[in-house]
Amino acid sequence: MAQENVVIRFDGVSFSYNDTKIILDDADFSVRRNSIITIIGQNGAGKSTIFKLLLGRLKPQSGQINLEPGTTIGIAEQMVPADKLELDIVSYFKTALPDKEFGIEGDIKKILDTVNLNIQLTKKVKELSGGQKARLLLAYSLISNPDVLLLDEPTNNLDKVGISHLTNFLMNYQKTCIVISHDANFLNKFTDGVLNLDIHTHKIEQFVGNYFDVIEEIAAKLERDRLLNSRLKKSIRDRFEKVNKLGGKSIAMSRLARRIRVDIAEDREEMVEMRREDRTIPAFDIPCQEYVGDIIKIKKPIVTELVKGSRLLIKGPNGIGKSTLLKSIIERDSAEINPKIRVGYYSQDFSELDFQQTAYNSLYAISLTQKPQDIYEAAARFLLPGELLKNKIESLSDGQKGLLCYARFMLQHPGLLILDEPTNHINFRHIPVIADAIDKFEGPVILVSHHREFVRKIKEIRELDLDREF
Repeated sequence: MAQENVVIRFDGVSFSYNDTKIILDDADFSVRRNSIITIIGQNGAGKSTIFKLLLGRLKPQSGQINLEPGTTIGIAEQMVPADKLELDIVSYFKTALPDKEFGIEGDIKKILDTVNLNIQLTKKVKELSGGQKARLLLAYSLISNPDVLLLDEPTNNLDKVGISHLTNFLMNYQKTCIVISHDANFLNKFTDGVLNLDIHTHKIEQFVGNYFDVIEEIAAKLERDRLLNSRLKKSIRDRFEKVNKLGGKSIAMSRLARRIRVDIAEDREEMVEMRREDRTIPAFDIPCQEYVGDIIKIKKPIVTELVKGSRLLIKGPNGIGKSTLLKSIIERDSAEINPKIRVGYYSQDFSELDFQQTAYNSLYAISLTQKPQDIYEAAARFLLPGELLKNKIESLSDGQKGLLCYARFMLQHPGLLILDEPTNHINFRHIPVIADAIDKFEGPVILVSHHREFVRKIKEIRELDLDREF
């Protein structure tokens, strides 16, 4: 890769949050100017940490992060910071351009048009839907015209039209862009290369090509490494048997045994540190609360009662009020929920979680048994190891927060599930497993999701289209 075309270079970068939570170990990679690169890796592997290092919010313990002189970086984060939710649209953008005194409203209108977002500038950020916030975050990152654009799960909360617009935008983008996303079909349409993070080795592998080709290349490399290690293990095992037969019989045989031991040590050095493929969560059930009588009656915008086995999908474009309706149901403004019913809630922003709690205490607080063994077993099923449970929820990756929510459902035994974009932040490998668990859940489910493949796996689902019926 020609040096003059490189805009970002990681040179032997190591980073850890503490002695036990190593994220990067001697990482090397480079990004060419005007390329679009995807970062992939297991939940908690450090994808968002890469962004924080690029932005200077974190500093590496060793190694160098080199940017082309004068390079500016903008980021479209997953969620609007809490301290900006009360701002109106103009005030929000002024935080990105604090030195601009005149003409900012014209710039805002132009950039909102770029991301296909039509909203009043007097509106408060908190009043926007999840999909509108996703577009707003992209606009915010673009208004300063950065040389490098960082996108963290940009398709979260976007409807089909929004994803199509974002895809076309990236296919025609003329600058450097680095994307974190679990949406494989989305990534494959514009990716020039892939950075693959491994949570076990803390290394980064760099690949050139579109997303699906790279995934096949990774699988092929894994198989080659497996075969090489298998051959070396067999060779080591055979020579150990030979050493055992030779040892101590004569001086010559003892020398030969020493040479074989040296060969064995060299073969061990040749063994490849295998990248362990992403683990998929195993099949699981969400136990349903046992109850008799009414569960939930929705009063508006329709009047209907949901019983065991009911599935209601709330549809409509971004901004029409789907999440607002779910919150209204949760708060009992639009529905009557039997007070004895335990409600399992998955929100777009994890507002149901206390970020200052440890992951263990979050599970303990909702567990029916509150037995440590049950808590650790539920967490492990969702790839949340015991050491991680000691950490505050705020330190978890968003993918880990999502899996924590499903572990909570297992321990809670809810009588009703209310799910607002329940595939947000979830690795695509886990989505079919989660869809199957929701499909088998015996209680009623109220759902908002733009993930069509996920919704198709849930049978006998009734649709409420807010755009058509109201």
